[in-house]
Amino acid sequence: MLTTEQTEFFWEQGYLHIPAVFTPQETDGLAGEMNRLMQEWANRDQGWVGPWRKVYMDEETEKKSKLVAMHDLWYYSAAWMHAVTNPRLVGAMVDLLGEDVELHHSTMHVKPPETGHPFPVHQDNAFYGHSDNRYIDCLVHLDDTCHENGEIRFTPGSHKQGPLEHVTKNPDGSGCTPHLPTDQYKLEDTVAVPAKRGDVVCFNIFTIHGSYLNQTAVDRRLVRVGYRHPENHQQFGQSVTRPPVMVSGKRARKDGQSLYTTEAPLPAEPAVAG
Repeated sequence: MLTTEQTEFFWEQGYLHIPAVFTPQETDGLAGEMNRLMQEWANRDQGWVGPWRKVYMDEETEKKSKLVAMHDLWYYSAAWMHAVTNPRLVGAMVDLLGEDVELHHSTMHVKPPETGHPFPVHQDNAFYGHSDNRYIDCLVHLDDTCHENGEIRFTPGSHKQGPLEHVTKNPDGSGCTPHLPTDQYKLEDTVAVPAKRGDVVCFNIFTIHGSYLNQTAVDRRLVRVGYRHPENHQQFGQSVTRPPVMVSGKRARKDGQSLYTTEAPLPAEPAVAG
């Protein structure tokens, strides 16, 4: 799937733009399902919290800014199950991670029109910490991205620093969404990576990244999908207690390792009026 030059660029710079991973027809179908999920299932709220909001937005914009999000779209849509196991996408991950690849999670990130949620500079490892860098996040683009709608932006080579300490508390001591200190890590110092619908932009779990507001009149829709090597142990965070899914190769059993439990809690069904 990837050339030697692409693989070398990823491991040197910490990110890679892969054009046309999904066909126009596939992208149309995923976009339609995305719109349905946005209406039926997704959360629509202020999104990430913390002192960074005062730095990235003026007071009026900060009050209006929203994020549309949900996790693990394959639980709600067969189209998205096919997307996260797409042979071209998985093939690219094999080229970067090796033959054995696990699917860890997926998360919808939609920036609504005009004041759609920016993202402060951060590393994804702060949200789902892992023991090494054999973890890749992929952004499946359902819309063309540009500066006006908040394309993804990176600090090239920053993954080589490993995990960094993030801000996790507001000035009053209450908790906030992890982000890097805004006086040391500035969004204007990052490199923009605009992409077309159907493209994938992937990056290392330790790569520093963020994005600006969506200032256009339409949604900016993408889905983040996380893949990792089976030996990269998760230490904390999102999906830490959930078994990952093999999408390439095999899982080798370690001495004393038990089978995964079948007793997983299910979300409560709403009560039906009698």
